[in-house]
Amino acid sequence: MDRREIAALLAYIGRLDPRTTRTDQGEARDQLAQWHELLGDVPMATPHGWDARVAARQHIRVSPYQILPADVARPWEVYRRDRLSRHSDPTPSVDPDDQAAWTAELVGTRRAVASGTAQPAQARAITSGRDGADPRLETRLREVGSCIPPAALVALAPYRPARAAREAAVTQRRPDALSVRCEWCLAQPGEPCRRRRIGPDDGARGTAPRATPHPGRLDLAAAQQDQHTEQAQQPAPA
Repeated sequence: MDRREIAALLAYIGRLDPRTTRTDQGEARDQLAQWHELLGDVPMATPHGWDARVAARQHIRVSPYQILPADVARPWEVYRRDRLSRHSDPTPSVDPDDQAAWTAELVGTRRAVASGTAQPAQARAITSGRDGADPRLETRLREVGSCIPPAALVALAPYRPARAAREAAVTQRRPDALSVRCEWCLAQPGEPCRRRRIGPDDGARGTAPRATPHPGRLDLAAAQQDQHTEQAQQPAPA
């Protein structure tokens, strides 16, 4: 705010709380200089929700104490932090090889967001259950069954063999061994089976995940799948 805006703010505050009004010309000049020194970097209002008069009115409405410059500056800092916390840096439009221009655009965007002259750029949610999710993307995910492209799944398979085997079983309508508890190694549903590591003294040195489930776990999953199939094929009671 410039001195003229500070004077307008003080006049507005004086109408709401006469205690702040200075009738002596020298005191009024000192008050104006003090407020301008402390609130010179705080705008009177922004296009996106900030108004110094609203902050002042809120303080006068709820506090019995005479308003100070800090009672306007504090809500402004909260406003700035909130906007920056909701901002995700968009990709600059300049040449990425021009580091100076790239940095300058990022800094300029952040300053515009913090000062209230631009809205925060928020990263959009890509899955359901979050505000702002794109309905078209949700429909596409239901069609393909996974947000990971098939080629990426193939490339990842060697690094997560248990997951790859489970996905292959579900795709081919074979029993999902990881859907049941393993009675051999006691792996819980969803966890891969584990094998023991035996040391030179024949003692167990720990366990390591298996790429394939124990045969007994696979048999149990098959039996459970057959049971579910039989139940689904039974006619409904009349």
